[in-house]
Amino acid sequence: MGRNGSKVILTLAAILLIASVAGAADRPPNVVFILADDLGFGDLGAYGQKKIRTPNIDRIGVEGMKFAAHYSGNAVCAPSRCVLMTGMHPGHAVVRDNVGMKNEAKGIPEGQFPILDETVTLAELMKKAGYVTGAFGKWGLGGPTSTGAPLRQGIDTFYGYNDQAVAHNFYPTYLWSNDEKVELRNPPFSAHQKLPAGVDPTKPESYAGYSGPDFSADLIAAQAVKFVHDNKDRPFFLFVPTTIPHLALQVPDDALAEYRGAFEEEPYLGDRSYLPHATPRACYAAMVTRMDKHVGDLMQAVEQLGLDDNTIFVFTSDNGPLYDRLGGTDTDFFESCRNLRGRKGSLYEGGIVAPLLVRWKGKIAPGNTSRRVTGFEDWLPTILALVGKPELTPAGLDGISFAPTLLGEGQEPRPFLYREFRSYGGQQSVRIGDWKAVRQNLRQVKNGAISTELYNLGTDPTESKDVAASHPDVLARLEKVMAEQHAFSEDFRLPAVDPPAAPAAKKMP
Repeated sequence: MGRNGSKVILTLAAILLIASVAGAADRPPNVVFILADDLGFGDLGAYGQKKIRTPNIDRIGVEGMKFAAHYSGNAVCAPSRCVLMTGMHPGHAVVRDNVGMKNEAKGIPEGQFPILDETVTLAELMKKAGYVTGAFGKWGLGGPTSTGAPLRQGIDTFYGYNDQAVAHNFYPTYLWSNDEKVELRNPPFSAHQKLPAGVDPTKPESYAGYSGPDFSADLIAAQAVKFVHDNKDRPFFLFVPTTIPHLALQVPDDALAEYRGAFEEEPYLGDRSYLPHATPRACYAAMVTRMDKHVGDLMQAVEQLGLDDNTIFVFTSDNGPLYDRLGGTDTDFFESCRNLRGRKGSLYEGGIVAPLLVRWKGKIAPGNTSRRVTGFEDWLPTILALVGKPELTPAGLDGISFAPTLLGEGQEPRPFLYREFRSYGGQQSVRIGDWKAVRQNLRQVKNGAISTELYNLGTDPTESKDVAASHPDVLARLEKVMAEQHAFSEDFRLPAVDPPAAPAAKKMP
């Protein structure tokens, strides 16, 4: 090809890029919402992490806003996702715990307790606002045969896991593409097993049976990037609920190489559930950095398509990090939630305070940190406000838009933030300002024998000093919110706070 022909091609490419950018500026902003799985805020460089590298995720905070008091929807996966997608806090949400369901077609566990047909989701509202919607990762709100299946809840394109138990393995034998099961090349093996007796734990070949050719997180990330390219000419809502860094500890060798030998550690033999690993600390760090690469791939795709100035990036996590060295993790070593009390499964701060980084070039001022108390239920009205469709926000939501905070405007403090969780004994918590009340063992104690703890997070962020006895007026105010915000659920009972004569309620379909 001659020199003039090359110039013509370059000129045409430039014209097409300019046209694409101009078209993007004339339409509502794209939204890329990335949800990590069991990631502590302290695992990110943006929140002070020194041992794990997360440059792409950190960039969202540097070029946008970081939040210091953002609360996940709940203390574990499925109920947290329910709060995010519906704008209802856990006392009103349909899904309040991780509970499996039966796939009628197969007779085996497939998917979680589903949200209902009449549930209005953020994805459905984004479609109503003119967006194409995609979800790539772990759905967790109902299996493929249920009312909660992603394609029945406003998602146009889905690729990933429809069952949380299957998602324990990063080398599964299949994933779901919309309603179709897609077979992978991985050999079948359980994600819960110990290293066999007599096997040398120091040799890499001892762990060869715990991987395969298809690393699911890479496949899912590639499909998310494809979704961006496929929908570059129309507004899109891209939900990426990645499975990283949830157990099991698994990552491709090329990712592990970056951290091999970086930390003093001993092999994990599988005695605390999930899979053995020769270098568990290195694997955890490599998983987080692999996720960071996936985020970088998405950001690069958006930039290359000329959509960067008109795309909102959100990064957060579904709950706090893991506890008690489960599955070989060592969240104390990485200071995954600093010195906060509690981990995943707990309504103390360490179990529900999540990282939150939000970037929208030209609209959200870079480099700021907000201390406003926000929660997952706030995202539905916030996103609708940011995309110029606040009128689509359903009445009666628990969520409160914090779009004014993101855009640098004044905003009244949140009146309260309520959480409840049926498992780990049954718990409730409520925060008003710096005051936080916590209740435990609500599935064991009888009505009238409830003990409520009270903490001042302003002076005691680690929740180490219960001051309930010295502040009875404050305690009474927070207990009143607990009583008002807990709605009875037949499927997720909390005996200590449920009414003695429980009303009838819908059960899982």
